[in-house]
Amino acid sequence: MDLSESGERQISWAARSMPVLTAIGERFALERPLDGLKIAACLHVTAETAVLMGALQAGGAEIALAASNPLSTQDDVAAALRSYGIGVHARAGVDRATYYRHIHEALDVGPDLVLDDGCDLVNILHTERRDLLDGVSGGCEETTTGIIRLRQMAAEDALRFPVVAVNDTRTKRMFDNRYGTGQSTFDGIMRATNTMLAGRTVVVAGFGFCGRGVAERAKGLGARVIVTEIDAVKALDATLQGYEVRPMAQAALIGDVFVTVTGNRDVIRAEHLSVMKDGAILANAGHFDVEIDVRALDELATEVHRGVRPNTDEYVMPDGRRLLLLAEGRLVNLTAAEGHPAAVMDMSFSAQALAVGWLAAERAGLAPGVYDVPEEIDHEVARLKLAAAGIGIDLLTAEQEDYLHSWRVGS
Repeated sequence: MDLSESGERQISWAARSMPVLTAIGERFALERPLDGLKIAACLHVTAETAVLMGALQAGGAEIALAASNPLSTQDDVAAALRSYGIGVHARAGVDRATYYRHIHEALDVGPDLVLDDGCDLVNILHTERRDLLDGVSGGCEETTTGIIRLRQMAAEDALRFPVVAVNDTRTKRMFDNRYGTGQSTFDGIMRATNTMLAGRTVVVAGFGFCGRGVAERAKGLGARVIVTEIDAVKALDATLQGYEVRPMAQAALIGDVFVTVTGNRDVIRAEHLSVMKDGAILANAGHFDVEIDVRALDELATEVHRGVRPNTDEYVMPDGRRLLLLAEGRLVNLTAAEGHPAAVMDMSFSAQALAVGWLAAERAGLAPGVYDVPEEIDHEVARLKLAAAGIGIDLLTAEQEDYLHSWRVGS
């Protein structure tokens, strides 16, 4: 708890760049849409998340927070949140068993609503804590990886309550996934390695919204960019944007820096690791630490030098090649750096907060399943963000409104 003062400074600094979420917190304090509700959350314990927790607490919620990644936890922020009366079950660098114990501890609050970042909390609810399921009336999911899991649960009729896919809003995908992931990924890579990217070959595995952002930032830094994909449409999109598209088996031979952003496992496997250049850098910007096969890397290596730089481990291959794994294969932008800029998280967490408010009001009438965030919430977040930046946009005239809503008017 002696770190709480430092955490308060970090939270205050983040809040300066989060005017929309701050305004929503002020509105929640007046309206109290979450009065009497208990929320269990599994999120990255960062200063930006703390601003979201403050908004939900202002709305009347009792909150228990666990970490969605032990390497992203900011201990000073965790201490500050405890001093604010929010139950925090997180500590930086804990092992896997402690990580899951913390999720169980957050669930011990007996939640009415849940917030998840990767679906681990929801998974535990449906497997190990089924005794709590009847009390849970809704949830929100923040990540692409989590939404993939939830949609599969819904398809198998296994999901027991409604979940709002916060990740799938336009403001989240376009700004958080693309611009936030793009910038923060290279922030983490450069902090960990101090490498120069201009003139290097960067291989981006996956060309979804996150992959696009990573590729754009790499190109802007002067790198040659190769994209790997399994989706023909996304591969064509990458090609038409000027990127080189190759299978990973070919890209592995020529890449200098590899960034995985797919949401799937074993994207970089033993056969790829066996042919990579000496000094190749391996970074993961997907949610879970399964995209790079770290077990295969361990088995291939004859020596492992931990911490050759902060968040950088060196694996020596039998032929003397050295491969550099960043952040143990976990999220490089939240482990080796500080995650997305607060200005980006302002939009994502504003959508999250408003979705929680909507869910609290509508949950009784919702069947189990995955729901899109209401479009009006997405538009409200964008409007508020523009207003905070002092940016105005045009409004439709009455004639334009009529034209758009009528089929009787010809050309």
